[in-house]
Parts: sequence; C-alpha cells; structure tokens
Amino acid sequence: MGGGGKQTQQESSCGRGGGVFTWEEVQRHSHKGDQWLVIDRKVYNITDWVKRHPGGVRVISHYAGEDATDAFAAFHPEPDFVRKFLKPLLIGELATSEPNQDRDKNSVLTQAFRELREEVEREGLFRTQPLFFCLHLGHILLLEALAYLLIWVYGTGWLQTLLCAVIMATSQAQAGWLQHDFGHLSVFKKSRWNHLLHKFVIGHLKGASANWWNHRHFQHHAKPNIFSKDPDVNMLHTFVLGKTQPVEYGIKKIKYMPYNHQHQYFFLIGPPMLIPVYFHIQIMQTMFFRRDWVDLVWSMSYYLRYFTCYTPFYGVFGAVALISFVRFLESHWFVWVTQMNHIPMEIDHEKHEDWLTMQLKATCNIEQSLFNDWFSGHLNFQIEHHLFPTMPRHNYCRVAPLVRKVCEKHGVTYQEKSLWSGFRDVVGSLRESGDLWLDAYLHK
Repeated sequence: MGGGGKQTQQESSCGRGGGVFTWEEVQRHSHKGDQWLVIDRKVYNITDWVKRHPGGVRVISHYAGEDATDAFAAFHPEPDFVRKFLKPLLIGELATSEPNQDRDKNSVLTQAFRELREEVEREGLFRTQPLFFCLHLGHILLLEALAYLLIWVYGTGWLQTLLCAVIMATSQAQAGWLQHDFGHLSVFKKSRWNHLLHKFVIGHLKGASANWWNHRHFQHHAKPNIFSKDPDVNMLHTFVLGKTQPVEYGIKKIKYMPYNHQHQYFFLIGPPMLIPVYFHIQIMQTMFFRRDWVDLVWSMSYYLRYFTCYTPFYGVFGAVALISFVRFLESHWFVWVTQMNHIPMEIDHEKHEDWLTMQLKATCNIEQSLFNDWFSGHLNFQIEHHLFPTMPRHNYCRVAPLVRKVCEKHGVTYQEKSLWSGFRDVVGSLRESGDLWLDAYLHK
C-alpha cells in the first residue's frame, strides 16, 4: 500500500486494515501527499490512488481528512463495484468510542438523510424511464435537422440565419442538459454505457470534452459554493461572491475590478462570454495539456460535421460567425439557468457540514412547470439533484415532497422561487456583494 505520512502506533501494530484511529488522527492526513478519508467508519489511505481516481484528483481530495460516506453514496451508482478498488486502500477503522461524524457535521441530520436515501431507493426512484431520454435525444436531433433544412430550403437571408441560430442554440442548450444526465451516470445501470453516451453527446453533439466536464462538475457537487473547492465560484478576481469574500477583499484593499458595479458589468462579461470564450479556451487547453486524444477526436467530429454542413452556405468565415453567435445565445441560457440556483445562496469557505446542510445552503429550487422543467433540464429541482446526483431527472418531482418533509421536520430551510425571482436574485446578490466590498474597502 502507498505512503501517506507516518504510520500511527495502532496501524503499525495491527498491520494493513487493522488500525484503529480517532477523528483527530484522520484529520491530520488532509494534505497533498498525505490523504486519508472515512467511508462507513472504515479508514482509507488514498494518497497514492488519487491520481487514478476516475472523477479526478481534486474531487476526492476535497474529502481528505473527513467522512466521505454520503458523498461516496451520492456519486457511485455501483458501490459494490467501486469497493473493489477501495479494499487495497483500507488501513483500519474508527475507534468504537468515536462518533460517526467528524467536526461540525450534524449527526441527527446525517441519519435523517440516510434514512431518506433508503426510502428513495425502496421507492425505486433511481430507476430510469428509457423512453424519456430517447425522446429528449430525439428532439435534439430533430432541432439540428430543422436548422439545417431551414437554410437548405429557404436560403441564407438574415431572417433565416437568425432563426437557424435560435434553433441551433436551443438544440445546444438541450444537449447540454442531456450530457449532464449521462455525466452523472443517471441514465443506464452500467456506468460504461453512461460514459460512452456522455462522450457522444458532449463531444459529437456539442464539441466539448467529457473528462473536462467530469473533473470540473463533480467538484461543484462535492463541495458546492465553497471557495477553493467549487470551481464554479472561482471567478478569477472578476467578481466577488457571497458575504465573506467581498469583505475579505475590501479589507485587503483588493480591487481588480470595480466590484460595486459588478451587477452591471455582469451583463457584459458573464452570460455573453462564459461559453464562447472562457469555456472554449479552457476545454481546448485541457484536452491538449492532458493529452486527452479520445475527447479531442469526439470534439473534432462535431466541428467536422458542422463545417461540412454550413461552409457550403456561408463560407468558412460565415460559418465561424454563425457558430460563434450560437454559442453566444447558448451561453446566456446556460448562465442564467445554472446561476439562479447557486449565486443567491450561501457562498463561503469550508465549514465541514453534513451533506444535507451543505447542499441545502448552497442550492434552491425554481417552481415546477412544463416550461421550467424543459427550459432548465429539470435543474429547477436543484436541491433534489444535489442531494441525489445519480437520480434520473424525471423523478425529481417525486422525491421533492419527501425532501421537503425531512427539511420541515428538522428545521432546514428549503427555498423555492419563481423563474423570474431566480433571475432577479442573481443580479441582486451581485449588487449586495459589491456593496459589502465597497464598504469594507472604504471603511475597514
């Protein structure tokens, strides 16, 4: 078994898998090059294995030194299969005198959530309806064909081109929600089929990278709205978020941007630029630097198909302009849907809270309607999605009342708002954070 720091007296005396540890000992092994974690009271040394973790190094490292039981259950639809890889990493277990939870994790809420998960599994809410996803894929392909036929039949006038771009942007947005389903392993029982279809949808239908998405998005789910662990709140000094970061920046007199105006320049550099500029550059860099040639081939197959279809009508530069405009439209759609559930919520440093508390503080729901479900890819049920990320999305509406009941029983805030309120709160929260920064910058 690989290293991971000095062995404790218990580990060296009992041998591999026979150590008995306290939470204090486990928490000491939470640094790069020395990482332990706990699953179901079993202690694992993951130091040498993190680089081989399919979900990426960072997502598993975020749980180094703490209990990862609920995160493990949330991300792995085939736990028995995954435990085969964990077995060689086992170094012992928690002492019988140690509680099940570490640090400030609420034992009552932890138990309540695990009972909820058992109920959800008994109700069969992790079972997929294949027809749902077949129809969803079908309507994406239909939109792609409709956009092409529009130009082929009616020509390349401004009105036809604009309508074509809107149809293509709709297809791209909906393909984004579908790749999200496959990426979370929520469609097929076998993970390998989810991985294959994920590469097809995100690669061939969207021109992006499955591995890039996995390594980024799983971190977001593991530690949502937590600085240095959730890449979605890493704004590269462009924005300050929440109530803590603005004050910290203000006190340190950090002013990379006029943050008191961030709710205004958000409209210029947020929704318009995220996908066509930032994500596009990051995806290409990731595939080349990591030598991810499989994802690169999938991605290039999209662009080969696209330019083959549209270059005869628009020429190379016209086709580039068209796809850039499509990405521009899609980016607005993506940003507003993904941020309305998170930016207005608590954003802070790591607090080591239990799974239920952490997810409910970082997420909120948008009211259900047929349009909201379709428009957001069912991410209007963000709370249920974060609690059960491998659950097929057509079951969110069925599990939502069960989640709400648990929250009401234990006094956990369960937020739900209208679509318009969700959009408005994104801007409002940016304004509030900017005001906090300005006050700290001028007066503290």
